Amino acid sequence: MIADFPVVLDACVLANFGVCDLFLRLAEPPRLYAPRWSDEILAEVRRTHLRRLNPPWPEKLADSWQREVARAFPDAKIMGYEHLLAALTNDEEDRHVLAAAIKGSISVIVTFNLRHFPSAALKLWHVEALHPQDYLLTLYSMNPPVVFAKLVAISHDNGSELEDTLIHLGKSVPRFAKQILDDMGENGGPLREVRKRL
Repeated sequence: MIADFPVVLDACVLANFGVCDLFLRLAEPPRLYAPRWSDEILAEVRRTHLRRLNPPWPEKLADSWQREVARAFPDAKIMGYEHLLAALTNDEEDRHVLAAAIKGSISVIVTFNLRHFPSAALKLWHVEALHPQDYLLTLYSMNPPVVFAKLVAISHDNGSELEDTLIHLGKSVPRFAKQILDDMGENGGPLREVRKRL
């Protein structure tokens, strides 16, 4: 089933709040995939929240995010992959991500840092790295109503218009945002009836 398909989410995806929010909602019922990560990935997210964002997150907020993610997705964590690191040839900084995918028998890593995961370094392990917008487009092609409903929920929770949510997402995942906006169009777009029912 689509809902049971595991995917490793890299720290750069989890640390991007808007993109992360959508990915995690898509992993909640009715979920479209099963997210996976490691302690090392989550530690990198925390460092990004505290040191690299402008403005940085308060420590209490970063810690709260970590607790909520662990609570919401108790089966997401991959452990015991360290012995694989020496055999890997992708970017040294992200070998732990590939090792986690191999350990978890996961064939897809979703990351903005595609250059850290060249196909030649992944092919032996039957793993591929995908940009977040490409995987979002895949999920959308499989179940447009669910993806659209999650976007509507995000907009509602943020007190914003759906179009504004998509414009904001478009800064990170432009092709995905454009596809949704196009499908919401006035000329018989496939989401018009779905939107009326939500």
